[in-house]
Amino acid sequence: MVRDAEHYLVTTYDLVVRSRAVHLPDGVRAAAVCVLDGRIAAIEDYESTLETSSEAALGDLTLLPGLVDTHVHINEPGRTEWEGFASATRAAAAGGVTTLIDMPLNSLPPTVDMAALEVKHAAAQGKCYVDVGFWGGAIPGNTGELRALHEAGVFGFKCFTSPSGVDEFPPLSWAELPEVLAELRRMDALLVVHAEDPAELAEAPDSDDYADFLASRPPRAEDKAIARLAGLAQRARARVHVLHLSSASALPEIRSSTVSAESCPHYLTLDAQEIPDGATAFKCCPPIRDRGNADELWRALADGTITCVVSDHSPCTTELKDGSFGTAWGGVSSLQLGLSAMWTEARRRGHELADVVRWMSAGPAALVGLDDRKGGIVVGRDADLVAFDPDREFTVEAGELLHRNPVTPYAGRTLRGVVTQTWLRGTPAGQAPVGELLRRDPR
Repeated sequence: MVRDAEHYLVTTYDLVVRSRAVHLPDGVRAAAVCVLDGRIAAIEDYESTLETSSEAALGDLTLLPGLVDTHVHINEPGRTEWEGFASATRAAAAGGVTTLIDMPLNSLPPTVDMAALEVKHAAAQGKCYVDVGFWGGAIPGNTGELRALHEAGVFGFKCFTSPSGVDEFPPLSWAELPEVLAELRRMDALLVVHAEDPAELAEAPDSDDYADFLASRPPRAEDKAIARLAGLAQRARARVHVLHLSSASALPEIRSSTVSAESCPHYLTLDAQEIPDGATAFKCCPPIRDRGNADELWRALADGTITCVVSDHSPCTTELKDGSFGTAWGGVSSLQLGLSAMWTEARRRGHELADVVRWMSAGPAALVGLDDRKGGIVVGRDADLVAFDPDREFTVEAGELLHRNPVTPYAGRTLRGVVTQTWLRGTPAGQAPVGELLRRDPR
């Protein structure tokens, strides 16, 4: 409401959140963040007298922008017993994530044509506790479908250069990639790539020894694929992003090319040498490598070579995680824990919380072109906010997490940093499915 009193206007905000440590793009300071109609309407001094319908006084608790996770496998429809929109987005809200971009595979049908996208939209409708957008898929034979998906608002296209793990989403060959890149170049669309060269991969052995699995997916599989991909991207003048970078030896190629790259908390915080025998919750592709490799990935985050950190939340049923490293599903479940896991390790390495915000909020928002709405506490952007206690510790109990199946490699670990409240466009998140289905801005 706006009131006229003695020739000046007073705005009544829907919500004011006060914190002595608000993470703004230009630094951390005490402030009052004012919300009107779902957007950040003003950022005032902490002690300002403001008209508001609701107020949250955080005191010394930190206020962060909502995280943006551009790499999530929600799996609904078709494999909703693995994960679904309701369970994934509630877990996201609990972990301070206010925007997800859903990967096109592991759901049935995969999002590789308009009919599948419509099925996906219908499955998500009314179930999302945070905002959700969608990637399209690029597979052999569907190049003619890409433009329609692009015009329908997908945020880009995902492909594999090696087998994906599900038959309905086959990889693109090196011979097929130039045609796809040429089509995406015409649309100025982004290609995001699971980059491992199949010629360098071996069949995972039926073994409980993690070292045996690790040896089946050596760093050179990523290195070779990224080098070939960089060359193709340069020739096509196309936008290409490398997903879930695990191999630090690929960093020189990325630094010298036009491709961008992301990594994930599990590659940055876990150590292959500490993975117990038979602990298949740690299995993912590409694999978790050793501490020295992680050290190099952290240096690449610090210098901007790696632009964002996302979950690659790839869950399944508990039964599919049974068995050996050769037979268990390869995917890490960590959607609710990424902020805490990253802050725990970043703090230990001397980084600031502002660095984590840049890697997990601003960076992913920019990747998918949502940085005019998401990724920062800025006037005019969505009021996606997170109250965070950076000093509080907790021990991860898998059964208490909100994603559908109680499996995570972080079970039993003590992490630092607790999300105490999340707001989606100024509304408390996680209480009702008020998330929007996002579409890429056609501009």
